[in-house]
Amino acid sequence: MSKVRVMIVDDQSISRQLFEMYVKSSERYELAFSIASAAVADVYILKNKVDLILMDILMNDGSNGLEAARQIKQRNPRIKIIAVTSMPERSWMEKAKEIGVDSFWYKETDEKTILEVMDRTMNGESVYPDRAPTVNLGYATSADFTERELEVLRIITTGASNAQVAAQLGISEYTVKSHVRSMLDKTGYRSRTELAIKARVIGLAISHEDLT
Repeated sequence: MSKVRVMIVDDQSISRQLFEMYVKSSERYELAFSIASAAVADVYILKNKVDLILMDILMNDGSNGLEAARQIKQRNPRIKIIAVTSMPERSWMEKAKEIGVDSFWYKETDEKTILEVMDRTMNGESVYPDRAPTVNLGYATSADFTERELEVLRIITTGASNAQVAAQLGISEYTVKSHVRSMLDKTGYRSRTELAIKARVIGLAISHEDLT
């Protein structure tokens, strides 16, 4: 039986090397390619056989693993894709499902090993965690925020004003201010700027602009 050919797309060298080690030590898989940018991922599969891709989501060069996955699935739905990330942004799992990404795995916190997820994915399963990891933001945890608060937070990480947030979400500026005040009260931060920066750094709220 021929081995499953795996492509790794991850800008973090330690993660990439770890994935390479798992693949090379397995009797079922073989390494096809290992690259640091999603921007060229679709090029590699045009003339080369790839069966499974481990795809990071947000990379340092600005490339977007979910968009790369969308393009690959459109061209070759046969290829299985596992989205991998260390960021707890809740909306990414839903986006991955909409795109048709087969499975989703959190690097540091998932109880399942990546090899287990790879095996189950290649056996036809779609493996997704029940929820995003819980992280701390000031005095709060990520579980303390409502979905609407997170929507507001994603937009203010771009530097948008309350009026701009209100326009994007179709709500009043007063409502935006209330959500921001609620998040400041929960976290103990003194300003919306501090709130936005801290949320972006830990990966709790990643604006949609970062994934376009």
